[in-house]
Amino acid sequence: MTIKLALFSVYDKTGITDFSRKLTSLGIQIVATSGTLAFLNTNGVNFVKHVSEITQFPEILNGRVKTEHPKLMGGILAVRNNKSHMHDLKRLGIKRIDMVVCNLSPIDKTINGDHDLQIFLQHIDIGGPNIIKAAIKNFENVVLIVNPKRYNSIYQELETKGDICMKTRVKLVLEALKETKRYDDLIYASLKQKLIGI
Repeated sequence: MTIKLALFSVYDKTGITDFSRKLTSLGIQIVATSGTLAFLNTNGVNFVKHVSEITQFPEILNGRVKTEHPKLMGGILAVRNNKSHMHDLKRLGIKRIDMVVCNLSPIDKTINGDHDLQIFLQHIDIGGPNIIKAAIKNFENVVLIVNPKRYNSIYQELETKGDICMKTRVKLVLEALKETKRYDDLIYASLKQKLIGI
């Protein structure tokens, strides 16, 4: 199994409990942000660790800062065949993150509602898009899943092959690019409208 450590941070919890159990059965360690971890714990999954066990730093600002830490971003962005990158990870005690499972909060619901600017700003996801884009940048080394419908096929490929092939990784990264573009376009269109006249 080439994948050793997975980072979970999901708004849509569909299928995440079963997927976490399946990954763990393959020997994959999982760390998760607070909301995801609480959901998993509530559903009887108690073997997932909180991201702070990796970062040694708590989530702060009521959850505004969760995954923006070098021990997470470095673990995602490090190119595995780059000796300098691997040296930095070893020197700084950073674990490689081999899989990112992340989907974004439904900001379109906030857009469609009659919410003021501050409420809208509060709903903009920062950490999610950042870890997705980091995994996009390093998709050859990091498996990226933004769509819960992919969980079963990813597990099956891992179970049978011990890795995720490049063809599948490309499909996943294109799906992630489409999703982050959709999300950014929604923010731009709505925020532009709210800011006009200020």
